[in-house]
Amino acid sequence: MKENQQPIIVGLDIGTTKVVAIAGRKNEFGKVEILGFGRAESAGVSHGVVMNIEQCIRSIEQAIESCLASNPQLDIKEVYVGIAGQHIKSLQTRGDRVRINIEEEISKEDIDLLVKDQYKTYIPAGDQIIDIIPQDFTVDSTAYVNNPIGMSGVKIGANFHLITGDRHAIRNIKRCVDKSHLITRDLVLQPLASAASVMNDEDLEAGVAVVDIGGGTTDMAVFYDGILRHTAVIPYAGVNITNDIRNGLGVLRAQAEQMKVQFGTALADEANKSAYITIPGLRGLAPKEISVRNLSEIIQARVEEILDYVVYHLKQVDLDKRLHGGIILTGGGARLKHISQLTQFKTGLNVRIGTPNEHLAGGHAEVLMNPMYATCIGLILRGYHDFENGRMQFTGEGNLYLPIGGREQEVVIEQPIAAAPEEVITSNIDEEEEIEDEKIEKTHKRNEKVKTMLSMFKGKFMEIFGEIDDQKIE
Repeated sequence: MKENQQPIIVGLDIGTTKVVAIAGRKNEFGKVEILGFGRAESAGVSHGVVMNIEQCIRSIEQAIESCLASNPQLDIKEVYVGIAGQHIKSLQTRGDRVRINIEEEISKEDIDLLVKDQYKTYIPAGDQIIDIIPQDFTVDSTAYVNNPIGMSGVKIGANFHLITGDRHAIRNIKRCVDKSHLITRDLVLQPLASAASVMNDEDLEAGVAVVDIGGGTTDMAVFYDGILRHTAVIPYAGVNITNDIRNGLGVLRAQAEQMKVQFGTALADEANKSAYITIPGLRGLAPKEISVRNLSEIIQARVEEILDYVVYHLKQVDLDKRLHGGIILTGGGARLKHISQLTQFKTGLNVRIGTPNEHLAGGHAEVLMNPMYATCIGLILRGYHDFENGRMQFTGEGNLYLPIGGREQEVVIEQPIAAAPEEVITSNIDEEEEIEDEKIEKTHKRNEKVKTMLSMFKGKFMEIFGEIDDQKIE
């Protein structure tokens, strides 16, 4: 690969409501040029967990085909995959190691050995370590060392944030990607990917909580003093709001989703009390009129429940009053009207909407400057972070390399492809053996000093306001 070339990295966000594939490459200014975009309705995934292998595979294939259709020059073989789900857990650990060659300076190999020791940490049966993130180091009696490489010392230690997940749930996600004829470069926790695309250095220093309200789960990543302090996956999100509307107002799921997006607001007091939505009757039945105020009251109740979980997790790490950077809302749920005001009222913290705009180069489709694509853009940034820090060597297999500043075919953003009809799985999937030496070695190489690891985070502000008038759903 020539010096003026960068690898094409593809992020694959497998969500409960959508599957998104975005191919990007950094230009000479460090911005991500979008070379391909594909989206498909998600099927077979519930709250971040694969429930139907065949349906999930079809959704991935449709998203990849849509991405390839937007740029026929692409040859997608390798992807960075986001992972979430209510099975994800995190814990804090501490590791120490006495060095043998004390006359030599501390090297990256010493850090890798310290990280490797964390795989001996006891975790519940059936779980698997997804990521090990160092927080701060100690060299002899010197604490809070950000990067001990190059220092001298006898004993080196560190605090770690371990992220674990159900082994079988992880296998099922990887199996879906494998059967879609793709290679999984890495599995990345979705809240960390989202944080990578919406945070900046000031956020990291001030302390923020990135809250990604997706379709099936609400993901959290909390940073304080430049360190990742806490991660969490809340099993309530946009799908739960839609189901509440469906059950509370007695409408179809598609109608509930459409009302939520078009007329919904997270603050019932801001809803137009005199506005009504007319729903066509079923099979000759009379049309139904629904109050916008009633719709908003249902939405606000569920959003408040989600925010209660957010406050609970902040209190778990004693950061509910100390995040000077406040809360960054992202994900599709962040587009809900007045959700930033409700979040500020419930948490007492400053709130802004996080979008990946600052990382994207000009000329791309405006549709991608949207909080719902923050995770996928963050996956591309994670891939470049690994590449630039020597953790991944891209050989060119399965990827397209174009010279920086060269001309690429214009990306055409297509309409989402409809999901295939539901199909029942008739075959059982045999269990595979995981955590091979190669996988362990790859994971070990992902740990550097925290400041460097998180230096790529950027962010921007966007507000969502609007008034509702009487309208009719056709």
